[in-house]
Amino acid sequence: MADILHIETSSTICSVSIARNGIELFALEGENVNDHISQLTTLIENVCLAADTPIKRLSAIAVSAGPGSYTGLRIGVSTAKGICHALEIPLIAVNSLESMVYGLIEQYRAEDTVLCPLIDARRMEVYTMAMSNLGKILLPNQAYIIDESTVLNRLMDANKVVFFGSGLPKSKPYLEHPNAVFHDNYLQLARSMHFLANRQYMNGFFENVAYFEPQYIKEFYTTQKIK
Repeated sequence: MADILHIETSSTICSVSIARNGIELFALEGENVNDHISQLTTLIENVCLAADTPIKRLSAIAVSAGPGSYTGLRIGVSTAKGICHALEIPLIAVNSLESMVYGLIEQYRAEDTVLCPLIDARRMEVYTMAMSNLGKILLPNQAYIIDESTVLNRLMDANKVVFFGSGLPKSKPYLEHPNAVFHDNYLQLARSMHFLANRQYMNGFFENVAYFEPQYIKEFYTTQKIK
């Protein structure tokens, strides 16, 4: 039996959840946006109480690893590492974009679609990836500049593409296409991590608690304008 605490701080909303073998026991979200540092510890205490799962009984901690808010990611990762170190339990890192896909994928299982999460970055940039509704990655995690010639437009030429996430509002004017579907008001929450975190736990895919750092895509990939 695996009781995993999930911490999502890569977006403006701070959220936590506990799942047992991938099935949600309880989940909570903070009331204030961009206030992770003052809300996270209280949310963790409350979700453990509500789920009747003492923190010392946790099997692992899963944390949103990025991309996303630099400050939010650091708060979430440092908190997760602290708990893992104190309890001597594994740390699981879940890619924020993949987590977003799995938060929505069940709604499109029956359709031949591609899911494309958009996380707001600076200026006209977004962090994005593309995955089919069957779980095949068609576009790897990268930072992109949104414009009329973006690779996302070429993706729509061959597929029905569902766009969602915090980067959608500024991207919409450049994504007008017959195959574009806009899923507005998507909330990036900890419960979207359950499937991926449980899979990694079962396969023993853990991070080094001492050395793990958030995945800041811009530090690893050159932001590019697709021609």
